[in-house]
Amino acid sequence: MPHAHDQALLLARFQFAFTVGVHIIFPAFSIGLAAYLAVLEGLWLRTGRPVFLDLYRYWIRVFSIVFGMGVVSGLVMSYEFGTNWSIFSKKAGPITGVLLSYEVMTAFFLEAGFLGVMLFGMNRVGRRLHFAATCCVSVGTLISMTWILSSNSWMQTPRGYTIDPATGRFMPADWLAIIFNPSFPFRLVHMGLAAFLSVAFIVGATAAWHMLRARRAGKGACEPVRVMFSMAMWMAAIVAPLQILAGDAHGLNTLKYQPAKIAAMEGDWVSEDHAPELLFGIPNMKTEHTDYAIKLPLAGSLILTHSLNGKVPGMKDFPRDQRPPSPVIFFSFRIMVALGMLMMLVGLWSLWLRRNGTLFTNPVFHRVALCMAPAGFLALLCGWITTEVGRQPWTVYGLLRTSDSVSPVALSSMAFSMTAFVVVYVLVFGSGLGILVRVLGRAPQEGEHDTSPAHAPDILAARTLPGVIDPSSGKGA
Repeated sequence: MPHAHDQALLLARFQFAFTVGVHIIFPAFSIGLAAYLAVLEGLWLRTGRPVFLDLYRYWIRVFSIVFGMGVVSGLVMSYEFGTNWSIFSKKAGPITGVLLSYEVMTAFFLEAGFLGVMLFGMNRVGRRLHFAATCCVSVGTLISMTWILSSNSWMQTPRGYTIDPATGRFMPADWLAIIFNPSFPFRLVHMGLAAFLSVAFIVGATAAWHMLRARRAGKGACEPVRVMFSMAMWMAAIVAPLQILAGDAHGLNTLKYQPAKIAAMEGDWVSEDHAPELLFGIPNMKTEHTDYAIKLPLAGSLILTHSLNGKVPGMKDFPRDQRPPSPVIFFSFRIMVALGMLMMLVGLWSLWLRRNGTLFTNPVFHRVALCMAPAGFLALLCGWITTEVGRQPWTVYGLLRTSDSVSPVALSSMAFSMTAFVVVYVLVFGSGLGILVRVLGRAPQEGEHDTSPAHAPDILAARTLPGVIDPSSGKGA
């Protein structure tokens, strides 16, 4: 019977990891893209340049698809809290449930309330009112991120609670301490920058693709393509270094409040000062040793404590049943850091090309930018794996174990729902991503900024989608 319980627990964890992994891409995309749309419309109102409105109309189609998929994928997780993690919901619900309710009331209502105006109101309301609607949607996505990260951060570094001795439930005692728990500010900044950086590389890769296509056709890229590529590379050059600094500050915070996670992340087994940094290795949980280790002397202490003689924790400092699975987060963390460094190098390279006047004419750089399209989202996923797996074996760090949080659901039921989720997600979100790729495969055109009454529904007009017949030409658009 315990064996079946362990299998059901593993499937419940995998199911939630799968649904979260799919879902997190879309809110991050929405956060970054909504801010980009607000900047584009603001620049159009300020400068009057039609190119910014061309880009706004191009990217708002993408935003509508991404936002819809984010809403659908997010609803699933709400049900999972009740079906698979009812014990956690019962015990932590007085805190996490309230925080998620705040997210719905303050953020989702704001986004939903102004989304219709943003998508369909360009020619039906005043320009400034439409810009205000775009800003409200953008602010709504940021508020949504704030509440969700506050809830998740409380699970990582719980504060401001009491435990009811009769029921074992976590009861709120200080809401300010709960919301602004020790890890919350660092996670908020890190996640926000990750969303902006991820979208910057998607925008840059889309522009690079169209510039390469134009080059093969023997012509130059149109102004909207050049402008969005320039904006994306500015974002990469500015945000990528900031993200590395934010990650460093987040690491110092984690060392203070979750030292076991740091030890597992670094593959260190014995605490020591003057610690080296393990560039590569394979942590072995059974032998309590990191095999094939490649070390950089003193770098571990310097990076983690900003001191050459700073003390770095080891996994043996903690009981075996309180150690995170080091191999998973050891590699996920290194992949995240490698991608972050690569994104920073691409941003710096773009500055050098911009200075030489070859940003729009260097095909090698355009191919690199195209290959970097998923880099931001891959780094984001690796970061979340590091964060969530590194919290194990706890759902509420140090207080509530994951094994004590799962619902008493039969293994067969868990296996069936897991299979159903995978099949449905592949079909639904695979189709959605296919549509998204087709939309991005069509280059933005000069003149999409027509705001005459005849083009009132143009912002999401079907005639702009690839493969749909353009009535004005009789050909596939």
